[in-house]
Amino acid sequence: MTNILQAVLYFLTLLGGIFAGFLIRKRFLEARLENIDEQGRKLIENALAEAEQIKKEAALQIKDESYKLKIEAELEFKELKSALIDEEKRLNQKTDQIERKIELLDKREMDLLNREKKLSNEENNIVELRRKINSLVDEQRFKLEKISGISRDEAKKLLTESIESEARMEAAKEIVRIENEMKLQSDKKAKNVLALAISRYAGDFVAEKTVSVVTLPNDEMKGRIIGREGRNIRAIEAATGIDIIIDDTPEAVILSGFNPLRREIARLSLERLITDGRIHPARIEEVVAKVGKELDVAMREAGEQATFDVGAHGVNVEIIMLLGRLKFRTSYGQNVLQHSLEVAFLCGVMAAELGINVNQAKRVGLLHDIGKAVDHEVEGSHAVIGADLAKKYGESAEIVHAIAAHHEDVPPESILDVLVQSADALSGARPGARKEMLETYVKRLEDLEQIANSFPGVEKTFAIQAGREIRIVVNSNSVSDADAVVLSRDVVKKIEKELTYPGQIRVTVIREIRAVEYAR
Repeated sequence: MTNILQAVLYFLTLLGGIFAGFLIRKRFLEARLENIDEQGRKLIENALAEAEQIKKEAALQIKDESYKLKIEAELEFKELKSALIDEEKRLNQKTDQIERKIELLDKREMDLLNREKKLSNEENNIVELRRKINSLVDEQRFKLEKISGISRDEAKKLLTESIESEARMEAAKEIVRIENEMKLQSDKKAKNVLALAISRYAGDFVAEKTVSVVTLPNDEMKGRIIGREGRNIRAIEAATGIDIIIDDTPEAVILSGFNPLRREIARLSLERLITDGRIHPARIEEVVAKVGKELDVAMREAGEQATFDVGAHGVNVEIIMLLGRLKFRTSYGQNVLQHSLEVAFLCGVMAAELGINVNQAKRVGLLHDIGKAVDHEVEGSHAVIGADLAKKYGESAEIVHAIAAHHEDVPPESILDVLVQSADALSGARPGARKEMLETYVKRLEDLEQIANSFPGVEKTFAIQAGREIRIVVNSNSVSDADAVVLSRDVVKKIEKELTYPGQIRVTVIREIRAVEYAR
């Protein structure tokens, strides 16, 4: 019973607490609502005040804008009014111009009407004059027929015959003109045929080079080629006359020189020295001498191959050697042996067309420049030198004369002479066959060496570095150290006096003493 009463009291206490909390919460909410209403009234009042202020400011701004627009409108009105006034003036001026033009057109129209009337009158006068002229012509024709005693038809016949005769004369002249044109065209066609033959043969051409490249097994070989204090490279250059360029090119050495025979000797010698491995001055001189002899054999084989290709039999051995030397000779940049083979081929083709001895034509074509193999050793024209050599070694009189006459050193006497001249000109004149500047350059290098060789005591002379340096090897027994200094100065003075060259040329005189003994 007591527990029930406690529970009832607890429940009643809880209900009273809940009711009291409800009342308190209600009073709090009512106070908050009153506060919110007060704040709302204040916000509304503030908003109304701000709205009134904004309204006043807007009214002022509207007044300012309307005033500005009014001023701008007045300015625009003034400008428009001024433009309208100017436009009105221009329109008035144009109206005046148009009125003046209308007046001019009216005047021109009146002038044209007057001219038309005048032309109509003149036309009537011309018709009348034409009628009178026709009457006079008929009258004159009648009088002429009466005087000449022939009728009009007979006169027409005579006139026709006269015109026909003149036409025949004109036709004959035209035929002669056409024949001349045909001759010119035939000459042109013949030249075209020759040009076609040259272009078909132009593939067999060996271009000249002034440098050769020797491949090395490794870059260490460059040091061995140079040698201690450069003695090996100096020995190679002194023995061959070729400038050896050792630069940063990997595993390669460049040989530079204008003389292809010397360059070939240097290339073969250096390749053998590299293969052998023994590189020292004595060995270098031995290998260079051996290669020179072997190159003589190679030149003989080249000469024999040339005679075989042309079909020239029974050629003297000395002439074969001279032909082989032409393999290392150039003329205006054109290889002379290749040029000789080309001339022989062209001579044979033209001889076959003309019906003369083909073998003889090929033979003289092959031998026509044989004098160039020794023209640097003998004075005179290479044509005359070649004729003397051909005569010396048993060639026929026709071939000797054709060789001498191919540059008109002697007058041509036979078809063979003219044939060689034509083939030589065709071979040298085809596009890309020759280079004038290269030949002039090589001639200058040869002149450099000749100047140095003209002094006593000089054993060897080599123009190197593209003609910018000349090295002179002198005999140590006949030229002292002091004489070497004087010799270098004398050579410089003679070069400055006799040659024309760009830049400067370095003259180096080399004098050395070698002591050689053999241990046996």
